[in-house]
This record gives sequence, C-alpha cells and structure tokens, in this order.
Amino acid sequence: MEEQKYCYKYPRPAVTTDCVIFAFDGNKLQVLLVERGREPYKGHWAFPGGFLNMDEDAGEGARRELEEETGLQTVYVEQLHTFTEVERDPRGRVISIAYYALVRMEDVKGGDDAAQARWFAVNEIPTLAFDHDRILRAALLRLYELLRFRLSGFTRLLDIFSVDELQSLCGLLQAYVMESK
Repeated sequence: MEEQKYCYKYPRPAVTTDCVIFAFDGNKLQVLLVERGREPYKGHWAFPGGFLNMDEDAGEGARRELEEETGLQTVYVEQLHTFTEVERDPRGRVISIAYYALVRMEDVKGGDDAAQARWFAVNEIPTLAFDHDRILRAALLRLYELLRFRLSGFTRLLDIFSVDELQSLCGLLQAYVMESK
C-alpha cells in the first residue's frame, strides 16, 4: 500500500478500539485481557484492541483486533463509550471507541502484538495499561444496566445463558458496581 501524505490546518487524533469481553462461567464473571507485547506498557495487561485501519469502521476494527489478538470471533459486540481524555495514551492524542460483549468462555490465544491472552475473574484483575481500569468500570456498569433494566438485552442473552445463571450474574454485577463507586 502506498503511503499517503495528508496536510490539514488542524491536527488529527489517532483512533483506536478496545474490546471488553465478559464471560460468565456460572459462578464468576470473567474478563478477557491481553498482555501487551510492545511499548507502551509492554508486559502489562490491557483489553484487546488497536488502531483503526483507514478502510474500516469502528465495529469492524474492534472485531478484527479481537480476533487478531485473542483468536476469539464474537458474534456480537455493542459500542460502550468513546474515551477522549487528552493524556490517555503516552504516544499522543488517541481517542478510543470501546465495545463490550458477554459471551460463553472459550479458549483464547495471544496473537499479533499480544504476548498472551487470558481470562481473569473480575475481582482478580491485574493493574491495567492506559485508562483501561476506567473503561472496565464503565463496561461493568453498562452490563449491569443491560441485565437489570433492559428486557431486550435480557431476552437476547437467554439464547446463551439460563435464567438462573443470569440472575446469579446480575447479583455479582450489582456487588461489583457498588464496590467501584
């Protein structure tokens, strides 16, 4: 691909996507993390994600990065929030569009620039790179709201989880949300 040069009056930020992928095993809520294989934050844990390509939208970029870094091919991700704090990335001005999903736990394997990928219990999360702790709190709150207040989200999840599993998960999410306040 030929390198293109752009000249604009105003500087442009870079855009990334991050994927907060939850799994529920019937007892514990798990979240998928990757160990960063490159700087910044090499060796630290983060959400799967990366820079958008010029020919893809944010959802496509999120799903691509998720598959490249973990091997996970999720069928559905929902946009969570856009994180725009000026100093969120030491490489420069980077805006991240975060996505989240709740899936059945599958085997994952690190790939691309992720040294490894693995599931962590939400109450046993290591220190996260960038502002991913803030992204995690937002995703936990959204998942709790989805299960607690949105019937459409609940019925969609009935194809994946039993009612008892979802009620158990809702109780765990309530505890996590209350803890993080």
